[in-house]
Amino acid sequence: MRVAGVQLAVEGGAVAANVERALDRVREAAADGADLVVLPELFDVGYFAFDAYGRAAESLAGERLGRFAAAADEHDVAVLAGTVVEDLSASAADGLDTPADAGLANAAVLFDADGERRLVYRKRHLFGYGSEETERMVPGERTPVVDLAGVTVGVTTCYDLRFPEQFRAMADAGVECVLVPSAWPYPRVEHWRTLGRARAIENLAYVVAVNGSGRFGDDALCGRSATYDPWGTTLASVGDEPGVVTATVDPERVAAVREQFPALRDRR
Repeated sequence: MRVAGVQLAVEGGAVAANVERALDRVREAAADGADLVVLPELFDVGYFAFDAYGRAAESLAGERLGRFAAAADEHDVAVLAGTVVEDLSASAADGLDTPADAGLANAAVLFDADGERRLVYRKRHLFGYGSEETERMVPGERTPVVDLAGVTVGVTTCYDLRFPEQFRAMADAGVECVLVPSAWPYPRVEHWRTLGRARAIENLAYVVAVNGSGRFGDDALCGRSATYDPWGTTLASVGDEPGVVTATVDPERVAAVREQFPALRDRR
């Protein structure tokens, strides 16, 4: 499976412009042969645009995400719309299972190449250090995995990288590739690089870590999206400007590495 991680330029609060930019990148990546396109955390509203969260929120069955489902179907490419601000009340009214009756969630939605919604992941570890996310969002409760084009895929988001037990639980559920949409800021560049690679090494799995690009007042995203293989080798990476990281995820390689190196079997 060829995975394209789109390090998107994100403008704070400029939802319409960000969505159009993201849809353009989906089309381009599909034309370049991607099987799956991964977008960054809160690519539509911008992570640090806290006051715009409420205005940008909608149901996961809403019009905006519907455009990404339609794009996935039209271009025959899976899309992780990862992430958006979900209005939990609206999602519940649309018949979707939610962790709470009301509030907002930081939600990633995975559409397959037919435009079908295959996975919803609501960020479990909300970030409160210099952030209003913990005040404005409701944490998720589950970390599902799903088969996508023969690869067992899971999703986490940004700050989740600091909680290795979440990744280990996915490995126990058979995950072979973890997608990590993020809005990771300066100055913690080395944390970003180290944690993504570490989660790949620990779980002998691919990690596709997709950050945004751009400045929000005093805050700036550090970019440096990358894909790591089950040995922790960097397969593709970019700097802090907009770009795309593209690499092939091969479940047979995951199986071979896990057979060759027994770390998961040696746990006690």
